[in-house]
Amino acid sequence: MIIAQNIHKTYGSLEVLKGVDLHISKGEVVSIVGASGAGKTTLLQILGTLDTPDKRNDSSIRINGTDIHPLKDKALAKFRNDHIGFIFQFHQLLPEFTALENVCIPAFIKNTPRKEAETRAKELLTFLGLSHRFDHKPGTLSGGEQQRVAVARALMNKPDIVFADEPSGNLDSESADRLHKLFFELRDEFGQTFVIVTHNDELADMADRKLVMVDGRIVNREVERAEVPV
Repeated sequence: MIIAQNIHKTYGSLEVLKGVDLHISKGEVVSIVGASGAGKTTLLQILGTLDTPDKRNDSSIRINGTDIHPLKDKALAKFRNDHIGFIFQFHQLLPEFTALENVCIPAFIKNTPRKEAETRAKELLTFLGLSHRFDHKPGTLSGGEQQRVAVARALMNKPDIVFADEPSGNLDSESADRLHKLFFELRDEFGQTFVIVTHNDELADMADRKLVMVDGRIVNREVERAEVPV
């Protein structure tokens, strides 16, 4: 599903990633942990095509069989919208739109017909326990509800991979626990692969594998189950 080889990232004189190799199989839930500044978010953004690694002849990233390095901006944006979902610590919902409208946005970008998009969005929100919140704007939702709307938005286009950056970092412990369990329910229900950057030990330990980053490198690859071939 994801094969990354020798990924480097430098900002000026600061080398943030120092040759990361990564292999994630379809249907895995993988957590990435480490101290602040270890390079976790930078790696997640590069894997999610939101940022680009340093150009090197010996580095590559393949996602679902596609080499993403040669893709130009328009093709990369289409690939991202078709195959990748994102969940952030701060949900980044648009306050002027309802929960239903926020969830539909990725589908509208893809030019999905409105009726089809709204049907899919309602199915997701209902699965996430928000059938009574379709027409509510983010400001009227609890933190946990807002994050579940963000999860529905991430799943809208049936992505192969969902990247989550500190997804429960802004939630109370009860809402965080529900969200953590939800990721595994979603994997079982929809078959997505999840890559989660987190400081939450409970969530990290629930994952199929926990990868530890230190100073721009993955230093520990804890295997929780046998890897499934890509």
